[in-house]
Amino acid sequence: MTHILIVDDDPAIQLLLKRTLTRQGYEVTVAGNGVEGLAKAQELCPAMVICDWVMPQMNGLEVCRHIKATPQLSTTFFILLTSKGSVEDRVEGLDAGADDFLCKPIEMFELKARIRSGLRLHQLSSDLQYQKRILEAELAEAAEYVCSLLPEPFEDGRLAVDVRFIPSSQLGGDSFDYFWLDEDHLAVYLLDVSGHGLRAALPSLAVINLLRSKGLIQVNYHQPSEVLRGLNETFQMTARNDKYFTIWYGVYNRRSQQLIYASAGHPPALLLSSTTLGEILVQKLKTPGFPAGMFPDVEYTDATCQIEPDSCLYIFSDGIYEINAPDGNLWGIDRFIEQLQSYFAQPERNLDWLIEKIKRMNALTYFEDDLSLMEIKF
Repeated sequence: MTHILIVDDDPAIQLLLKRTLTRQGYEVTVAGNGVEGLAKAQELCPAMVICDWVMPQMNGLEVCRHIKATPQLSTTFFILLTSKGSVEDRVEGLDAGADDFLCKPIEMFELKARIRSGLRLHQLSSDLQYQKRILEAELAEAAEYVCSLLPEPFEDGRLAVDVRFIPSSQLGGDSFDYFWLDEDHLAVYLLDVSGHGLRAALPSLAVINLLRSKGLIQVNYHQPSEVLRGLNETFQMTARNDKYFTIWYGVYNRRSQQLIYASAGHPPALLLSSTTLGEILVQKLKTPGFPAGMFPDVEYTDATCQIEPDSCLYIFSDGIYEINAPDGNLWGIDRFIEQLQSYFAQPERNLDWLIEKIKRMNALTYFEDDLSLMEIKF
């Protein structure tokens, strides 16, 4: 049975409304003031609240603000009873969160019609909230599945790989992996599909499976530019598929200590090392090239660099630095690099420390985009 709460300090209005609505088949509860009404609303979670505007202790506007600020009452339809008829008064009521108004003296036919209309909207809002909860649960399950496919940290005494992945509330298209092409060559990559949700996550998983199985035809996986060319040809945008992705792909030869890499619209990987004087050097590793899938016949180029002992390579998605700082400005990659240098200068490094620092830079309690980070210690 639909529950309606009446909040009014006038016993005559209470009796009139309770009798009328009970005859209509509604379950009705009455409160004699705003404080009592708010307490009963929080206890009963009614579908609708009909509340007088002018009351002692707590007026209708205050009751309305408190109810609309309570998550479990977010779909409760709120009707203000008022003798105030000016536009300014109605604006004030709407700003407080009121969904509808009834003017005194109450006209019963109008009351019944507004209740029917309000309950339809309440049901619609409740259905939407239910669907939202289902979607959020499915996205959480999808995020867990994505996490289960990502690689675990690795260390063999000469090389160490550590990773962190924090999916956004909507789940994005980040994924990354590393695998040995042979006993000397380690392939490592990180990609970011445009957009959010399952439509972004699925292509990223397809890339992981394709690269792990070496399913690209006529591609030398030791040559990053060829891998990007193959991915670009395989994942071209179409009328049905509007997704493209950025990617950074590199191959490290641990015998020659040389890294060959190529990128497709992705943020640069950062190679950090220390000089004999203790200065921290930062090399930005990036090559020109459009994101994969955006245009056909794109040429990708390789670049190489020599890896010095005790240096670290950091590969990441833009979600790690495209965050709104508490000062209202975009945090940005330059400030992220500064934070990364401070982290690199520590004698004992743990990516959890760095992630916590980044969380403090975020004005929100969550990340609006996936956050992915790989650390390769040489």
